[in-house]
Amino acid sequence: MAEHRTMQRGALLDAARSLLSEGGTEALTFPALAERTGLARSSVYEYFRSRAAVVEELCAVDFPVWAAEVEAAMAAADTPAGKVEAYVRKQLDLVGDRRHRAVVAISAGELDDGAREKIRAAHGGLVAMIVEALADLGQPEPRLSAMLLQGVVDAAVRRIELGAAEDPSRIAETAVTMALNGVRPADG
Repeated sequence: MAEHRTMQRGALLDAARSLLSEGGTEALTFPALAERTGLARSSVYEYFRSRAAVVEELCAVDFPVWAAEVEAAMAAADTPAGKVEAYVRKQLDLVGDRRHRAVVAISAGELDDGAREKIRAAHGGLVAMIVEALADLGQPEPRLSAMLLQGVVDAAVRRIELGAAEDPSRIAETAVTMALNGVRPADG
């Protein structure tokens, strides 16, 4: 019985990922989850008491997986510039991944404090790593630069997801170039 419940819960999370990546947080409703999984709406409530609870669980399950991939790519780089490049590239490589798309949709949507806290905690490790790499590059405002750099990454993610005119690899190259040339301290 417990195994069956775990499968149902997994199916609900998977349906939630699809709904989020297709239509953002507005698309994530209990009727839609029920329809996608073939469960009665009342059954969905047995697993999750609210939409926020679904979001919170997805954050807890998916964000660390996604963050660990970015972290591993950064750890494999042996220079601060290489770490910055890996940080940008890996996030853009993951754009097609539904986990990543769901996390992006969640991040862009309205979150309750619990979910926001979970994202902040998971994001903290990533931001700390990039702040350190930027400081090693000699950036005088590494924390602020890290936030702005993530803005460049987020813009590139959106551009790739919109199926922009440019090839995704061009978008990635441009984002990397901006990151690397934009994070070097100005001379003098």
